[in-house]
Amino acid sequence: MFCSGCGQALAAGQPFCPQCGRPATAPVPPIPGLEFQVESYAGKVKSLSIVWFIYAGFSFLTGIAGLTFAHAFFSNHFGNWGNVPWSGGPGNEWFGPMIMSFVWSALVVRTILALVAAWGLVERTQWGRIVAIVAAFLSLLKFPFGTAIGIWTLVVLLGYRNATLYEQI
Repeated sequence: MFCSGCGQALAAGQPFCPQCGRPATAPVPPIPGLEFQVESYAGKVKSLSIVWFIYAGFSFLTGIAGLTFAHAFFSNHFGNWGNVPWSGGPGNEWFGPMIMSFVWSALVVRTILALVAAWGLVERTQWGRIVAIVAAFLSLLKFPFGTAIGIWTLVVLLGYRNATLYEQI
């Protein structure tokens, strides 16, 4: 610690500067409750990561169920429901499998993104926070669960205070 008037080095607990006589200033106390805020925020991040893991599994299972049903429906396993886009017309036999492959790929990418976001939050890495924010924005349109977890993630991870707390944990 140094004197605020002359810059003389002061010993710990010395009330006055021996050179100029100025009273030593008290050290700045730590921010009250910071540790409590960091612990509380760490609990929120942990809960958020667990929910991201659950959402990834739930989203993947419902996606598989939906795609299995769509495949069975468009393969006429439920009877002939009319002319589906790829049934019979010349040149249309590539359209259905292409759409199904695209949807399977989107499902896998969405699930992997949710798992990476959850893992990054569990490990409390800076890239995990960024991936979780990106995943939150992308899941906002997935009503109702994706919207809920997206909003919750953005509320917990965005903002200067939250970014500072995230760096502390």
